[in-house]
Amino acid sequence: MTSLRLPPLKAHDVIRVLRRVGFVEVRQRGGHKIFKRGNVRVVVPVHAGDLKRGTVRHIIEQAGLTVEEFLKLLKD
Repeated sequence: MTSLRLPPLKAHDVIRVLRRVGFVEVRQRGGHKIFKRGNVRVVVPVHAGDLKRGTVRHIIEQAGLTVEEFLKLLKD
């Protein structure tokens, strides 16, 4: 299996994908937005600039997606 390299992403790009798969924003605490779908909770830091790739990978993992699924949703 090859490791896919994530492009630089802004928080709003990640949030757009989360909303596409059914996550709903439930609250915001400081610079972090909290999204839920069922019992799954995902925290997205909303700061200026791009999110670090490791942070995006962790968000994808929390959401129960694969990097491949996430990238496909990002392009659609």
